[in-house]
Amino acid sequence: MFEKVFNQIDFKLLEFIKTEYENCQFISCDFTSVDLSGSIFLNCRFEGCNLSFANLFKVSFQEVSFQDCKLLALRFDKCAPIGLSLGFESCILDQTSFYQCKLRNTKFSKCRLTEVDFSRADFMESDFRDSDLSGATFLDTNLAKVDFRYAVNYSIDLEQNNMKKAKFSQDGIRGLLVKYDLEIY
Repeated sequence: MFEKVFNQIDFKLLEFIKTEYENCQFISCDFTSVDLSGSIFLNCRFEGCNLSFANLFKVSFQEVSFQDCKLLALRFDKCAPIGLSLGFESCILDQTSFYQCKLRNTKFSKCRLTEVDFSRADFMESDFRDSDLSGATFLDTNLAKVDFRYAVNYSIDLEQNNMKKAKFSQDGIRGLLVKYDLEIY
């Protein structure tokens, strides 16, 4: 499907067609627990949608943006890895997994990323502007040149992640020293 706009469709009630979507917009659509496996999204935009618990097995997301979306417990690690390119603004991504994903230059703006798994992923040159990373897991993650200056509530072990040239505010330094159980005033 090419350049279509899908507005206020509940795909739990209406069957979702697994096909290629190019330059499409999904506005206020509900994909909760919908099987999207094998679908292809190229240059698509999701606005105000709920994709929580959707099946992303071998889904191809290339140049896809999400704005004001609810994306709970998604497994982006199950997506087709070739060409994977995403952007998020004002989204809720709690308990989502990016395990081993290669998502360089990804923008997370004003997002809630509670208990998200970033283990073994590559987020080089990404930006977590105004995002909440409470309980997020970073383990063997490439965070080189990542901008954390305006992010909050992160805890990152410097010894277990590539942090070369990552950016932090002075207030954020506390999130890098948590494992040492220091009292910082």
